[in-house]
Amino acid sequence: MIDKLEFFIALANEKHFGRAAEECGISQPTLSAAIRQLEDQLGVMLVQRGSRFQGLTPEGQRVLEWARRIVGDTRTMREEMRAARKGLSGHLRLASIPTALAMLPRITTPFQERHPDVTFSIVSRNSLQVLSMLENLEIDAGVTYLENEPLGRVTTVPLYAERYHLITAAGSPLSDRETVTWREVGDLRLCLLTADMQNRRIINRHLAEAGVSAHPTLESGSMIVLFSHVRTGRWASIMPRNVAESFGFPAEIRMIPIVEPAAHHSVGLVATHREPFTPLVSALLHEARILAERAKVFDRNFLSVDETALLIARCFPERLPSRYRIGMGRPLR
Repeated sequence: MIDKLEFFIALANEKHFGRAAEECGISQPTLSAAIRQLEDQLGVMLVQRGSRFQGLTPEGQRVLEWARRIVGDTRTMREEMRAARKGLSGHLRLASIPTALAMLPRITTPFQERHPDVTFSIVSRNSLQVLSMLENLEIDAGVTYLENEPLGRVTTVPLYAERYHLITAAGSPLSDRETVTWREVGDLRLCLLTADMQNRRIINRHLAEAGVSAHPTLESGSMIVLFSHVRTGRWASIMPRNVAESFGFPAEIRMIPIVEPAAHHSVGLVATHREPFTPLVSALLHEARILAERAKVFDRNFLSVDETALLIARCFPERLPSRYRIGMGRPLR
């Protein structure tokens, strides 16, 4: 029955028999027959049918919840047995918000050094898509914002904080400043991420709080597109500095902290909460926690040590250094 449940999950995700069959690597008649067999076995109608897929029945929605649990547990069991026979191996599927893509080697590189038989696939998605893909078992883990929007029932490991800078060419307006305000950057010729990105919603909110609105003359879902346009000197952008530095801007590009407020927003690894985790996800979470614990990875563009300690305390307080024990809501020195 497991294969039929996997077909059913694919149909619920794709909402189209043909695309679901393609995703599963089978023909459409084979998928349709499998869904009907599943309905016969369970004694209920799962899919509203017409000339095309019209959605799941109420019973189908309930079965979908069970199917995700059963398939998830089955995958965990299979991975555990494979790890027991051969050691850790397999494939990890990750989705990341665009601004976090450049930091992923901090996790994937040491992980693969420890576990050379594990491979990765990484896709760029917005924060809502990352969570949706987790729920639908399309990915094993994601990297996204840990604040601002509901995460659902997930396990989180804070990794760093975005701190926002004006990225602009030398000689352009405000380029000679040591700091700029959100109100000031609102009047510049900006290129920004698209409105479906949480990074853009964060920027819009800070601009609105400063009494201005974002009116970018160029939008994209790709950080590379934004970087390439900033390099021309005709656009400015608002980016986390650590992201901009990872692409190696030339000296004539200035990175100026934005203040009033000097905002920061936490980004971390998320995985669907389940007991037990698959061996692959468990190892990935462990690698992320190692990264979070190493204070040396937090330079001035990342979390301060105090902020890191507070975030680590939420995830695994037993590992927190004694000088950062929490009392009265504040770190003690």
